[in-house]
Amino acid sequence: MHERFQALVGGAVLAVIIGWVLYIGKGVFVPVVFGVLVVYVIVGLTRLLQKLPVLGRALPPTVRLALSVGVIAVGIAATVYAIVTYVDVLLAHAPQYQESLLAAIQRGAVFLRLEHEPTWATLRRDVLSQIDLQKLVGSLVASTTSLAATAVFVFLCAGFLLLEQRSFAAKLANITSDPANAARIRGIVADINARIGTYLAQKTFLSILLGATCWGVMAWFGLQLAGFWAVLTGLLNYIPYIGSILAMLLPAAMAIVQFGSLEEIAALLLFLGILHFVIGNFLDPWIMSNSLNLSPFAILVSLTIWSALWGVAGAFLAVPITAILAIVLSEFSGTRPIAVLLSKDGRL
Repeated sequence: MHERFQALVGGAVLAVIIGWVLYIGKGVFVPVVFGVLVVYVIVGLTRLLQKLPVLGRALPPTVRLALSVGVIAVGIAATVYAIVTYVDVLLAHAPQYQESLLAAIQRGAVFLRLEHEPTWATLRRDVLSQIDLQKLVGSLVASTTSLAATAVFVFLCAGFLLLEQRSFAAKLANITSDPANAARIRGIVADINARIGTYLAQKTFLSILLGATCWGVMAWFGLQLAGFWAVLTGLLNYIPYIGSILAMLLPAAMAIVQFGSLEEIAALLLFLGILHFVIGNFLDPWIMSNSLNLSPFAILVSLTIWSALWGVAGAFLAVPITAILAIVLSEFSGTRPIAVLLSKDGRL
């Protein structure tokens, strides 16, 4: 009993130390982890290309890999370019949006019959004194510069990791002199590679599909910056649960500023909600097939923890990191119960 208590205390202290290191080192760890995940997406996309009925088998492995790298590189570059471009547009139109916001507040006051209340003008002035869209968008411009630099670093990390793939098997073989342990390590790595690579490749496909269909709806409604909101929708699809909510609320906020009509705003939300519901509740389970086998509660807890450690980046990385931890923990008798609790159905 005493030894178990010591082990529990030691494990708790180790977890706190690891969490502290991850928190203070997020500027280094986050780009590296994103680089690793980009490699997983490339490898997963390569495997998906191999499964194509006729073309997949005809293409040599190097051609499939080159196509995957090209698609991901173009996708990352286009995403960063779109964000930078649209943020510049937001900055240019910030005064117009601020005036539209004031008009929307005034319409709301009239609707609620608060316009002639003696405290409304003061309340409106106090609220608008806290909202400086130009300053807010200006901070976004600084963030996009950092985003572009981070994207370059992530892709460099991914490139070097792809080059390291050739010697990775030899490195694994030399980690231990015990053939059984070496085989076990190879099995763990192969399981992680297969499951995480497939998950990320499929999730990327679904994110592109969701972003494209939502762009079609927003463009049909004439929503300004529809391309920007579509890119955000695709990116937010990687964040479980709250990602879909934010992907609907942000265009709705733009619609409030632009349209001001409750009917148009409600119709836009309805169409976007239908797309998110169909893709999230039908296509997502059908394509993903619960490949990671993670409990919804475990995903929610991991989302909270990694968001606290790494902010928005942690929210994007929560699911794959938790899946990797579950796979590794399942290989050891002492930590296997934790992996069982993390799983969706108790089977590993």
